[in-house]
Amino acid sequence: MPDAIPHPFSRFVAILGRGRTKQRHLTREEAREAMEMILEGRALPEQIGAFLMLLRLKEEAPEEMAGFVDATRATFRLPPAIPPVDVDWSSYAGKRRQLPWFLLSVLTLVGEGVRVFMHGTEGHTPGRLYTREVLAALGIPAAASLEEAARHIEARGFAYVPLEVLSPVLRQLIELRPILGLRSPVHSFTRMLNPFGAPVMMQGIFHRGFMDIHAGAARLLGQPVAAVFRGEGGEIERRPNKPLQVWTTRGAEGPFVEEWPALLDEGHIPADEQMDMGRLAALWRGEEDDEHAAASVIGTLAVTLKAMGRARAIGEAEALARAMWARRDRSRIPAACATGANGVSPVGAML
Repeated sequence: MPDAIPHPFSRFVAILGRGRTKQRHLTREEAREAMEMILEGRALPEQIGAFLMLLRLKEEAPEEMAGFVDATRATFRLPPAIPPVDVDWSSYAGKRRQLPWFLLSVLTLVGEGVRVFMHGTEGHTPGRLYTREVLAALGIPAAASLEEAARHIEARGFAYVPLEVLSPVLRQLIELRPILGLRSPVHSFTRMLNPFGAPVMMQGIFHRGFMDIHAGAARLLGQPVAAVFRGEGGEIERRPNKPLQVWTTRGAEGPFVEEWPALLDEGHIPADEQMDMGRLAALWRGEEDDEHAAASVIGTLAVTLKAMGRARAIGEAEALARAMWARRDRSRIPAACATGANGVSPVGAML
């Protein structure tokens, strides 16, 4: 209809889809307004699909990522009293080739009195092992609300919050991946939501080209410390047989790029065909001697400690990580944990 009034959301699609010479990035305010409309149900499904795929084709800009985070944070139903949290840890990729050894890095931190808020999702890509499932096998429940997450932080120093608790709409958008055939910007900016405002934000990504986007968005958001690196499978997990590049921002400063040498002199590491979660407990208890897995735990822990300012140099961070791993309380994960043989073992008390 020639006299039809354009839909209010159509202008954002038009900005992104005007062609090579006229298209541009959204400003931070435009991105915030667009995501606000999506979260409030004021955009049509056809518009949302076009919007996400045009962003995917163009690639997100830091200003757009920051605007999307702004809009989403404004929807959070935060508890009246937010407990202090040291580290925000996102887990959205899932693991396909290796077990999520980074969870043992996190549990080591928690055992040292560090408070960690973890958030993530699952199921969007077939054939992956997701964090929520592994935590359940470890007897660590997910929080059903941010108020419950606050209680978990106070009681255990750790909370895991599924994305549907933070934003049911964003969970639905992530689940569009098999329909659209591609990841969307939602997979990127959800990692930066940091609901409880932790001063240190850890970021793991899969595509090397997104380092500057995440670092730039962290700067715009005023994140006190953000460390991003290309992690195993896209999670916050160091590949010990590879050199590592870590991009760190501190408020408006950075990124500061550090080159971490490989921890192990190994070649290609074959995929784990079994993905037996019981090996996590076995490694923690010292019943399995897996040099690669232990180096993954220690290496991930070292990068986190460096970001937290617990160490000034790479060597110092790795030495501290080894010491923490060596003094972990091995008895706090029962031997039957995560085997699945007799159901879920109640080991949440380890936290």
